[in-house]
Amino acid sequence: MKNDFRARNHPAYWAFVVHRASGILLSLFLPLHFWALSQALQGAARLDAFLRWTEQPLVKFGETLLVVLLTAHLTGGLRLLMLEFLAWRDWQKSLLAAATGATLAAGLAFLLNLL
Repeated sequence: MKNDFRARNHPAYWAFVVHRASGILLSLFLPLHFWALSQALQGAARLDAFLRWTEQPLVKFGETLLVVLLTAHLTGGLRLLMLEFLAWRDWQKSLLAAATGATLAAGLAFLLNLL
């Protein structure tokens, strides 16, 4: 059986890739998040030191990327739920565009709030 590369050029395939990658990256972030929360249990000085570290520009960029990943995963999941449970199969490309727009808008809004 020949592998058909035309399917990989379809926007829905790339939505799948973004949804899968964002889920994997978010799951890799969780241990770091739990470690950051544990700093509050170690005392106020440890938490203050961690919060000062988060003021670095690279960390701010990472926060923006995290917001984009969260929004991409959320909107991708909502798009899939709409396709599965509602009669929106004909609107697949419109849902894709709406999910992409919402993701970019959330990332931009977060980034502009940081500046």
